[in-house]
Amino acid sequence: MTPRYRVLMSRRASKQLSRLDRSEQQRIRAAIDLLAINPRPPRAIPLRGQDGVHRVRVGDYRILYSVADQIRVVSIIRIGHRRDICR
Repeated sequence: MTPRYRVLMSRRASKQLSRLDRSEQQRIRAAIDLLAINPRPPRAIPLRGQDGVHRVRVGDYRILYSVADQIRVVSIIRIGHRRDICR
């Protein structure tokens, strides 16, 4: 079994997550748990112009995160609706 990555969430991402409906929070938390197992799933898209930042889709919401493989850490940067997240 591959060791899990540790997940760190920025203060901004925590606030964004807490403002969502409980059902959306659960779906996003489940996706974050999966990132701890596989930080680069097939559906993760690297963002242009931002080195090392990936985006994962969860319904109408997006999770922006970066991965530090040397220390096995996934850093959640932002969580938001798809129309607002990449602006």
